[in-house]
Amino acid sequence: MSLVLNVIWLVFGGLWLALGYFVIGIVLCVLIITIPFGIAAFRMGLFALWPFGRTVVDKPDAGSPSLVMNVIWFVIAGLWMAIGHVATAFVQAITIIGIPLALANIKMIPVTCFPFGKDIVSADRPPAGAHVYYQQN
Repeated sequence: MSLVLNVIWLVFGGLWLALGYFVIGIVLCVLIITIPFGIAAFRMGLFALWPFGRTVVDKPDAGSPSLVMNVIWFVIAGLWMAIGHVATAFVQAITIIGIPLALANIKMIPVTCFPFGKDIVSADRPPAGAHVYYQQN
């Protein structure tokens, strides 16, 4: 089922969202100081490209640097990508087939806004004892 949902997702919005993340990642990698943000954008772009069957868990070693990075990320790119997710969800929700995709888009917004301190893993094998933050089945 994940394969079918991922293909539908890719065609009806996932590709455009992923391209948005990749463009932001390229722009953020131009300056040396924003390279960690660019890497986060690429990681989120890959997740936005193929989200079903994967989950987001908290990193056990994340601390206050992740909090600072998340605040900076939110201002630089998180808010704008969240707006992109809402707009895509609105368009997807117009059709009955698109409603699950729209819900998945809305569920991705917290991870989009605050990606630092999170890790994207397979939904089949989350780490033992990990707090599952987001799961797309």
